[in-house]
Amino acid sequence: MTRPMTGDDDAVAGFERAVAAWVARRESRGTTASALLPPLPAAVSGAVLVEGASDRAALQAAAALLGIDPAVTGVAILPMGGAMSVRWFVGALAPSGVRLHGLCDEGEAGFFRRAGLGHEEVSVCRPDLEGELLRALGTERVEAVLARQGDLGLFRTFQRQPAQRGREVTAQLHRFFGTTSGRKELYGRLLTSELAAQELPAPLRDALTAALPA
Repeated sequence: MTRPMTGDDDAVAGFERAVAAWVARRESRGTTASALLPPLPAAVSGAVLVEGASDRAALQAAAALLGIDPAVTGVAILPMGGAMSVRWFVGALAPSGVRLHGLCDEGEAGFFRRAGLGHEEVSVCRPDLEGELLRALGTERVEAVLARQGDLGLFRTFQRQPAQRGREVTAQLHRFFGTTSGRKELYGRLLTSELAAQELPAPLRDALTAALPA
């Protein structure tokens, strides 16, 4: 049974939704992060800064596997609409004393470091979230998830495309997840949920536990 939200839980979740909507509006207008973030509720004591919605979906699924409810502990998971926004998010949130932790792809780690987050404050997926999940599950288990979603036939068609022939199945899957809007987010959640708690990639586990209160 889902536990009812308390006032603090609802404040954290509301802040997450407000930030996600703010980022979406900014992206639709093609503007940079220049306006003020939505007001920070007192209930938010920590935040995990992630690049996008797929990272947030994976972290939420990972939290469920670990029996953690981030909102209960005051932790918000905030997709920023890309790694280049991290400096602005850190600048906006750090003065409030909120504990900050980042989760990012290997190629984007430099943005998080230059934003002022220390080595222990950034969890790095190598090479990225999809790579971590594919490595943890293996191709057979990933294809089983695709089959349950009705996407395995689409993937088989994708594999027959000239650009995909001869490539490793892992590389094909990695590319497939990025071919349709929303697919990364969907499979970020589904593939993470397919894991046992002890199989979670270290970056996901570390990002959650590092942001929790001591």
